[in-house]
Amino acid sequence: MIKSMTGYGIASIDSEGTKYTVEIKSLNSKFLELSLRLPKTFAEKEFQLRNDCSKQIERGKVNLSINVEKASAKVNAAGIDTTLLKHYYQQLKAVSVDLNEPTNNLLQLALGLPEVVKYEEETASEEEWKVAEKAYQQALAAFQQFRSDEGNVLEQDVKYRIGIILKNLDLVEIEEPKRVPVIKERLNQFLSDAVGREAIDQNRFEQELIYFIDKLDITEEKIRLRTHCNYFIETLKNADANGKKLSFISQEIGREVNTIGSKANDANMQKLVVGMKEELEKIKEQLLNVL
Repeated sequence: MIKSMTGYGIASIDSEGTKYTVEIKSLNSKFLELSLRLPKTFAEKEFQLRNDCSKQIERGKVNLSINVEKASAKVNAAGIDTTLLKHYYQQLKAVSVDLNEPTNNLLQLALGLPEVVKYEEETASEEEWKVAEKAYQQALAAFQQFRSDEGNVLEQDVKYRIGIILKNLDLVEIEEPKRVPVIKERLNQFLSDAVGREAIDQNRFEQELIYFIDKLDITEEKIRLRTHCNYFIETLKNADANGKKLSFISQEIGREVNTIGSKANDANMQKLVVGMKEELEKIKEQLLNVL
């Protein structure tokens, strides 16, 4: 069973007047590219989330966001460090006097200096994080289910295309024996036109023909191609993520198909090989999105 790298999951939980919403979406990528968007109150949980996502999601370009909406917004009051404010003000005033500059906006300037105005930092309790984490787990479950459903569609498609490659291979085996009489007649006619039929040494001709036909033999390629295709189907059934492994197998399938094409020396076999290559390219495109 394969999974798609494309996924989407969302979950929301209402608790004590606060709504926690977690959204996870991903696209295909060679590695895990994780982008997190968290409220400041949960900033300290980023490392924990990243670790869990790397284990659960594995690969893909992933965007994860947690949104917290409170029914009644609470405004945190700002505090002023009066000692520091006076210190800044006196320094600004002294500099203004020395430079003979106006002193009417010194208080405003002092208020904007570092550490003068302090805001109470928002913090989240462990209970609030447990609610958000529960929403995350629900979103992750929906996300994984989406990936599995997409993976099932991909699996059926690539199995269908592997089936077409195997059918074409069966047809190649039917066409292959037909080549020998055609090649023999073609070479015989070429020699007759070149040196005359009477001058042809039939024993030597048969030896050279056998040598030539042996060079076009595709028995090993057929066996390997069928083996690779069967191994591809078996790998689809594995529980572990296997997109990269399937890509490697598809490369081996392509290598055997190309060799058969180069040895075909027959128009009908070439057409079948072209059909195999076409299906293999579609398989490779699908595998780009397999986890």
